[in-house]
Amino acid sequence: MMERETRSFSPAEIRAVEGTVKVSGYAAVFNQETDIGGYYREVIEPGAFAEALGRDDVVFLINHDGLPLARTRSGTLKLSEDAKGLFMEAELDAEDPDVKAIVPKMKRGDLDKMSFAFWPDVHEWDDTQNPPLRSIKKVRLFDVSIVTTPAYDGTEIGLRSLQEHRASAQNTLSSRVSEIRRRMKGQLARRLG
Repeated sequence: MMERETRSFSPAEIRAVEGTVKVSGYAAVFNQETDIGGYYREVIEPGAFAEALGRDDVVFLINHDGLPLARTRSGTLKLSEDAKGLFMEAELDAEDPDVKAIVPKMKRGDLDKMSFAFWPDVHEWDDTQNPPLRSIKKVRLFDVSIVTTPAYDGTEIGLRSLQEHRASAQNTLSSRVSEIRRRMKGQLARRLG
């Protein structure tokens, strides 16, 4: 039996549209080296997912566990490769309790990384380096997941409105800082006056 491996990445976007929540992001990134538990380093090569796309039935999970939030077979999960890596888009059921649990965490930025579970069909090792370097060339893909702790920091997932959320958060932060400064000046004036 094949033992699948998992690797994690960071924020996509989320957007609510008429009963669905749309998310997108990168479940894997190419040419980014990561440390695998201090035992070896790893890099995913461009094209590693090419054969898996359209062949493998892939599910979208939370931390590689539980019931699927979306699935390629049903058309609610779409996967593609581009120059950056493995891009995912999913339409989630806004009434699903699991979706309701993750959306606020995504909006806050607490859940903003991704991972993928795979079996390496083709990989190469460079043992001349310490630690050795493993290059992933071709995989079988099992799932893409929103995760708490990614192996690859370059991944991302978020609500489709993430840019708006970040702009809003920055405006809110700026407003708070201005308010704190105004209060401090008032307190200082009262103390000196």
